[in-house]
Amino acid sequence: MTVTQTILQSIGNTSLLPLRRVAGGARILLKLESENPTGSMKDRMALAMIEAAEADGRLRPDGSVAEYTGGSTGVSLALVCAVKNYPLHIVTSDAFAREKIDHMRLLGAELTVLASNGGRMTEKLTRDMIAAAHEIVERHGCFWTDQLNNTDQLRAYRKMGDEIWMQTGGQIDAFVQCVGTAGSLRGIGDSLRGHNPRIRIAAVEPGESPVLSGGRTGAHKIDGVGAGFVVPLWRANVADQIFAVSTEEATAMTLRLAREEGLFAGTSTGANVVAALRLAEQMDDDATIVTVMCDTGMKYLKSLAA
Repeated sequence: MTVTQTILQSIGNTSLLPLRRVAGGARILLKLESENPTGSMKDRMALAMIEAAEADGRLRPDGSVAEYTGGSTGVSLALVCAVKNYPLHIVTSDAFAREKIDHMRLLGAELTVLASNGGRMTEKLTRDMIAAAHEIVERHGCFWTDQLNNTDQLRAYRKMGDEIWMQTGGQIDAFVQCVGTAGSLRGIGDSLRGHNPRIRIAAVEPGESPVLSGGRTGAHKIDGVGAGFVVPLWRANVADQIFAVSTEEATAMTLRLAREEGLFAGTSTGANVVAALRLAEQMDDDATIVTVMCDTGMKYLKSLAA
């Protein structure tokens, strides 16, 4: 008999699936991170950040945790903290999916919800959330996971890169991923390039706020990515190429994935696939491109159905 001791052991080892209709002639494989317990790849980073802090004493057995988040990291931290019995303080905003805010609360997190400018993600909102989280840390003495600066997440994403390498049997030519903290792109990219330095790594950012490409900051509605400024974990050599994908393009592809592939995801996944298709046009017909289904569309039912 094999019995899983906690839900945390179900994190990772997700499936890799080829797109059949959306991809046309290109071979694009999608890493189904929706299979993680909260339906998001952020389960990996949340567990890695908490376990690293436990190991080095930053988080004591009687401690508490704080974070600012667009929602998915917060939901993942809420899951981990519920299992490990840590009080969790989350700063988020009404700019993000209501489903994620409700999910965090149902898992026991204490929320501070900041007002946004018309439900859009902006640089000011990100910085306001960080400042509010800092105040909570000062007031309660919490361990602050501080995801935009926390390198502990890289270990989790290197493991994800190793999964991709093994699942493809080393037959991978390129990897594409949206940039939020830049942790997943860095960690997975490091892993894949460690196996084969010729693998092409492509970053994706919102077309309305193409700051990584040297453009101006702006407002967009792609949850979980595009902080509005160059995030601390970003490195210029992380990506060989950067694609800017608009909210409209990402949303349209998200709906295509649902209706043509049966894959119900969030808009960051739509942006990933748009960029993967653009990259495929630049590569040989027999190239294999891997990208990520970052989370489940169940987190965005109200906004996608609107």
